[in-house]
Amino acid sequence: MAIVVVIAGSWFGYQQLADKGCSGQVLLNVATSTDIAPAVAAAAKRWSDGGAEVNGTCVSVNVSGVNPGSVASTVALKHRVSLTGLGASSQSGTLPDVWVPDSTTWLLRLRSEASGFQPTDGTSIAKSPVVVAMPKPVAETIGWPDRKIGWNDLVARMTTGNSLRTGIVDPTRDASGLAGLLALGSAAGGTPAAQRAQVGALRALASGSSSLRDDLLEKFPRSTDVAELTSAISAAPLSEEDVIGYNAESPVVPLVALYLEPKPPALDYPYAVLPEADLTKQAAATGLRKALQQPEFKNDLARVGLRGADGTTGTGFSAPTGAPDTASASPAASTGTEGTAAAGLDASAINRALGSWAAITLPGRVLAVFDVSGSMSTAVPTANNRSRAAVTRAAAEQGLDLFDDKWAVGTWIFSTELDGKLPYKEIVPISPLTSARSELKASIAQIKPKEGGATGLYNTALAAYKKVQEDWQAGRINSVILFTDGKDENKDGISRETLIAELKKAQDPKRPVRMVIIGIGNEVDANELDAIAGATSSGGVFIAQDPAKISDIFREAIASRSGVAR
Repeated sequence: MAIVVVIAGSWFGYQQLADKGCSGQVLLNVATSTDIAPAVAAAAKRWSDGGAEVNGTCVSVNVSGVNPGSVASTVALKHRVSLTGLGASSQSGTLPDVWVPDSTTWLLRLRSEASGFQPTDGTSIAKSPVVVAMPKPVAETIGWPDRKIGWNDLVARMTTGNSLRTGIVDPTRDASGLAGLLALGSAAGGTPAAQRAQVGALRALASGSSSLRDDLLEKFPRSTDVAELTSAISAAPLSEEDVIGYNAESPVVPLVALYLEPKPPALDYPYAVLPEADLTKQAAATGLRKALQQPEFKNDLARVGLRGADGTTGTGFSAPTGAPDTASASPAASTGTEGTAAAGLDASAINRALGSWAAITLPGRVLAVFDVSGSMSTAVPTANNRSRAAVTRAAAEQGLDLFDDKWAVGTWIFSTELDGKLPYKEIVPISPLTSARSELKASIAQIKPKEGGATGLYNTALAAYKKVQEDWQAGRINSVILFTDGKDENKDGISRETLIAELKKAQDPKRPVRMVIIGIGNEVDANELDAIAGATSSGGVFIAQDPAKISDIFREAIASRSGVAR
């Protein structure tokens, strides 16, 4: 028997070559989140020591600890899609046979963009609740450990004069950060005041964001000096394992873990067998997964600060003060793969949260184009019979409040014959929010239905696309977001064929423009909208069957890169 251990940088590799009377060899490459890699490697060694084989063929297992975002980028590249916030992977990136990211949210995000990405199994093999990590002296000032603290308490402290100095790992790159973002969103109420508080909290988190978890951990205080405590990060959503690992180094200022309500989605470490694995490797993957479900594995997990998949702990687990005996925090929702039974979260919820984050943190430039045809006066029963135009105005106001000053925004309206024979009319040109926020907010009042007005969709879509491209700016997301509740009805306008041909001709890889269309209600033609968005290099269609949900759809549209919401 030969054992090879490889440690290089952040990579932890373990290879077990078995010689138990089997013949030949199949190599199973397993990429796991770095925190769980030592535990998986230990279980793989036991399995190989016990004679790992598939139909008489020896099994060699290579376990590598890899940042989940790196594997996600490679998967996205293979499927010719992209995920918000992740840079492109190298063309030479190779995929493992089995991937164990720290959260099912990675699988959900990928499947929402790439329908061809269909991993199997998906069984959770470990768990780590997502908590708010806080320096012990700071936690004691707000009543820990005796006082029960909720997300709304945290939001209040983040957005007042005596606010906590908060941080977060970029939720587009980190599952713990994303879980915190989701919990923050679910805790917010639907009132305008609650939504404003949520936006304020998001801005506070963004001001202390880090690209990597290790970078954020370095921002916590290193001494009890008052100046240090007040200038360093004082609260951040991280995993329970992060807190355990940080305190294992015996820092001068230890961290405490706050288990807030509502509970964020726990890190659930799904065991995903990737589609590229052949039948023999799939069989080997099943054998390894069974080895990871043996009682000894829970002790391996405990040694690296993780819980078993059922939330209970193995021997040697160093539970933070106040930690539950069994973690009941909701894991991420099912990805459609067997073995994942969690519920309550889907790709749409994730994209809405990331859309809010993108609006606050990513520099953008957008032309918002609003339908004011006569049908926009139709009442919406689920919105107290307010008109479609009224709920659209409310969504526009919320969206404008969400956008950071790094954005530039313009507004158009369209119907038929709004500016002479033109079906569209510019209200505010694309302008920096630093100087034009008030003017843009006032322009929303002009989203009023034109009595008897039809829908000049095709001419408007083409003109808006060309306008954004004409003034295209590097270093920004250049987009058109067009809201409409109907089909093109402009008898004097261009045809669909002409529109599609012109959009394809206008494409310029050096000046990409994202075309996002939000359909309002059940009278839109999804095929028509898909054809328009599909004629551009980037964009998508989102249909709010219930117009009262436009605000949610809007936030989802900002984050998604494929546009498949219905």
